[in-house]
Amino acid sequence: MRLTTFTDYGLRMLMRLASEPGRVLSTADLAEEFGISRNHLAKITQHLERAGFVETRRGGRGGAVLARPADQIGLGTVIGILEDGQPLVECLGTDGGNCSINGVCRLKARLRSAERAFLSDLERSTLADIALPATRIPAQA
Repeated sequence: MRLTTFTDYGLRMLMRLASEPGRVLSTADLAEEFGISRNHLAKITQHLERAGFVETRRGGRGGAVLARPADQIGLGTVIGILEDGQPLVECLGTDGGNCSINGVCRLKARLRSAERAFLSDLERSTLADIALPATRIPAQA
């Protein structure tokens, strides 16, 4: 299974927030730290906020902070939400894709089962398990 860059950066953001619980980190600082567009990270932040993983605060001291403790955020849930709408293969999409063997294909059920197993295995770990260590955090200016 290959995760989208959207999910990759969403996980990085959550890992970074989990490294300093309670500290509000600006999306501008995080975008610079990760070397990505501030606009792209803002979209990811909005998605994480709608999902209830982060809270955002506006203003000069604004930014993002975890909405709940890292040990209460399962990785399978996070990845499932961030990857929603990104089927493993075209035929698993909501419209079924353009499949000439639909109706006789035996692969689709196995792929769905493998995807569920993948997310279930990840759900056994929490964000707290993968939070960045304090020694990895770049120095703040």
